[in-house]
Amino acid sequence: MPSVHDNIILSYEVDLEKGRIRMRTRSYHSDLSEDTDILFSGVLAHSFDTPMQGSIIFDIDDVGVEHFINYNRELLENGRGQGWPITYKTDEELENKLIEGEYLYLVITSSYGLSGWVLAKKVELITKMAE
Repeated sequence: MPSVHDNIILSYEVDLEKGRIRMRTRSYHSDLSEDTDILFSGVLAHSFDTPMQGSIIFDIDDVGVEHFINYNRELLENGRGQGWPITYKTDEELENKLIEGEYLYLVITSSYGLSGWVLAKKVELITKMAE
């Protein structure tokens, strides 16, 4: 995946019905600025913390769904009775469903502002010159 290190987050849109998230970003690494859309599809769940104007991405890493449960224990306990992110009985069942569904656990770290994660089946980057 091409780097979006130091890209500024311009906006993001969550389409719950279609299971997609589009994050619009801009890079100023060279004399010419580039816009990069980060497209997450097949989204099961996401969590973004501290969204703010001027947020800067440090990195987006696929850290493996096997880490999702341990890193999000409190969220899972709070959402379990509401069927979040899906209905399951044990942690093992949830992990198996994520693996069988071929989900990616994509963690967004920031240098400033928005950070979080997305559980999605696919992520792609579309880059173009900024207007």
